[in-house]
Amino acid sequence: MTYEVIQEDGFKYIETGEGDPLVLLHGLMGELSNWEYTISHFKQNYKVIVPILPIYDLPILTLGVKALSKYLLKFLKFKKINQAVLVGNSLGGHVGLVFTVNHQEYVKALVLTGSSGLYENAFGGSFPRRESYDYVREKVAFTFYDPAIATKELVDEVFATINDRAKVIRILAMAKSAIRHNMSKELTKITIPVSLIWGKQDKITPPEVATEFHECLPNSELNWIDKCGHVPMMEHPEEFNAYLDKFLKRVLLK
Repeated sequence: MTYEVIQEDGFKYIETGEGDPLVLLHGLMGELSNWEYTISHFKQNYKVIVPILPIYDLPILTLGVKALSKYLLKFLKFKKINQAVLVGNSLGGHVGLVFTVNHQEYVKALVLTGSSGLYENAFGGSFPRRESYDYVREKVAFTFYDPAIATKELVDEVFATINDRAKVIRILAMAKSAIRHNMSKELTKITIPVSLIWGKQDKITPPEVATEFHECLPNSELNWIDKCGHVPMMEHPEEFNAYLDKFLKRVLLK
């Protein structure tokens, strides 16, 4: 990533471009680099902002999707953003959903890709063989349709993270919070436009999850990307960007 991480007033984030604000929300194990292609494409016409969610900084007793939603509200107020398009992958999508249910006036539109909030086939509350590099490599490859996307650099990052005891405790607490916080009864409250961009071969939040989101969200569209797993914006960035482009032009009347 060539973008500088800005640190001010307790917030860390990337910001580039000018125009309507797009706020990209990363997943539980998602690095900022997951959004690299999205940022480079959309910074031409939008202000692209990627806050680093404080998964490793918030008090462990309050850590959860609700706490991250409250953090997002503080961040948007700090940036003086009155309305944004939220784009969330995995846990980031879940945070976007919780935030939108509680603060819909701040959200012009919502984009979910591989979002948790209904069901996810995560690691089930533990990393049984986190000291095994091969095991971690298999788990990272499981995220993608094409295991070649799981580069050594990416596996090294995840391996280091889950073998840091302080971090892994927080990751597991966060994952349990996400599983407990099922959104199925709250989705009908979200009346703004929602675009679902989903990998057809997503094994973590499978296709039936996207279909259920589409059925429960009253103003949603569902777009499939074939030969694609849990992180479409990394695995098929051109298709992902094309769907997002079309949606933004429609909802923002560009």
